[in-house]
Order: sequence, then C-alpha cells, then structure tokens
Amino acid sequence: MAVLAASSATNACGTDGVAVQILGSGGPSVVDQRASASNIVWVDGRARVLVDAGGGAFLRFAESSAKIEDLSLIAITHLHADHVADLPALVKSGYFSDRTRVLPISGPSGGNDFPSLSEFLNAEFSEPRGAFRYLSGSLDGSDGFFKLEPRQVPANTKKPFEVFRDADLTVTAVSVPHGPVPALAYRVDVRGMHLVFSGDQNGSADSFWRLATNADLLIMAHAVPEDADPVARKLHATPSAIGLGAGQSRVKHMILTHLMARSLRTLDANIALIRKSYTGKLDIATDLACYPVPAP
Repeated sequence: MAVLAASSATNACGTDGVAVQILGSGGPSVVDQRASASNIVWVDGRARVLVDAGGGAFLRFAESSAKIEDLSLIAITHLHADHVADLPALVKSGYFSDRTRVLPISGPSGGNDFPSLSEFLNAEFSEPRGAFRYLSGSLDGSDGFFKLEPRQVPANTKKPFEVFRDADLTVTAVSVPHGPVPALAYRVDVRGMHLVFSGDQNGSADSFWRLATNADLLIMAHAVPEDADPVARKLHATPSAIGLGAGQSRVKHMILTHLMARSLRTLDANIALIRKSYTGKLDIATDLACYPVPAP
C-alpha cells in the first residue's frame, strides 16, 4: 500500500529580516502557469501580511510554508475575482489551524456594481443566504472559526488611511483609479522600510505616487502594453506611466507582477519604455519568488 509523503516545503524567505514573496504573479487569464494576484510580507520568518488572495493563492500559501496563525492582516486591494477568489478556501483552511485570535481584513467601500468589503464578506459567509454560509462562524468567531474583522477603507480616499498598526507594522491605504472598480493600494512600513503594493490601477493618481515615494520595494501591476486599447488603459498603467511614476517617486526596487499574455508578449519593449524614466532596480515577478529588503 502506497503512503503519500507530507509536503516538506520550507520558507524560501528565510528566518531573519523583512521580505516580500510573490504568491501569484498572474492576472485574470490563465497564462504561463501563474497564480492570480497574491503577496506575503514576511518578518523574521513569519508571514505577517497577505495582500490579496486570487485564484491559486491557497496552494501557493501552502507552498510558501506560511501559517495563517501568523497573519496580522489580510489586505484586499479590490473585489475582482483574480484578487479574492481563494479567500473562502483560506478561511476554511484556518478552521484546521490553531488560530483563535481575530484576523483583521481590509478592503474598499463599495461603488458602481461592486459591494463594500463588509457586503462582500456577508455575501460569501453569512447566514442564511451566503454562498458559503456553512463558514458563517468566520464572521463572529463561532463554531471553531477565528473571526474576520473587516476594516473598510473609503474608496475615494486620497490621504493615507491607516488600516493596521502594532509594535512592528503600520499599514496604510489610498484609493487608486481602476476604471469603475473601487480599488486600493497599500503601503507597509516595517523597521524603517517602506513596501508598496500598487494593486490594479492606471497609474494616473498623484496620491498613489506620493505613497510610493522613496519606497524600498514597489510591487507594481503590469498588465498591459503601451498600445493597449482605451478601455484597458482606464484600468491598467502603461509601461511609460509605470516608468515615469516610479522614476519621479524615487522607488529603489520595483517588481513587475500581475502579468498577462498581452504584457508578456511585448515584455522586452515594455521594459525599455519603463527604463526611459526609471533607473532603479527592476525585476519580473514569478510565483513564489522572494525578495529580501535590505535594512536601512
């Protein structure tokens, strides 16, 4: 009788210092064996912040060796499926963990055809009509679940809005333009280092680039080429917009993620356009890649 060996995944980000790991470097289309958007902020070998939980994040979270018990915050940039599809799977997984303390989860208020974060969580988990109402204990901490505590960010906020603070971490958010979709970018300040997650956006908001000023690490969505059609340009930043903003904001290290077939097809040309304005360190994300952040 065959016996399946348990996974022996180890933390590629190490046990000391601050790092960002890309769980999912893809977008909403199935391409290049990439999971959808998701990232972890590691501090001394513990996964402290999970930014987004798109399709595939459940598996990548396990492969990274992260533990849901260690999370201080789940930060959702917006409610497109490629950023939240695996949230129910992670919540269910948490039932089998040792976690009992509340887990804050942040996200935008609603607008247009999109619910607020609280409405979304109720639509997912609440009784009697939630899609996964058998997980309703995640909303109040009953039935063996830990409680998700929603922290809603006004979708039109231009000034940094604090969503989490403890002795080690401060996490703030600003709204970003993503067509009709209420969307956020996040900044994580830890040990004098500034980590910024763009989420999906078209790169036109000065408030976002102020948030990214002097960032030690910017995780920047790169979903479209320079000749993207007008609809796509309202949703996503072109290479020239990315380069100009990152250059003017003096970003030290930028990682391009949320890659799609249309951005990968012309990747070399896109990078050349970015390099016209941005001279800092530049990497192309792959799933599970880890990026340590040098201490100041």
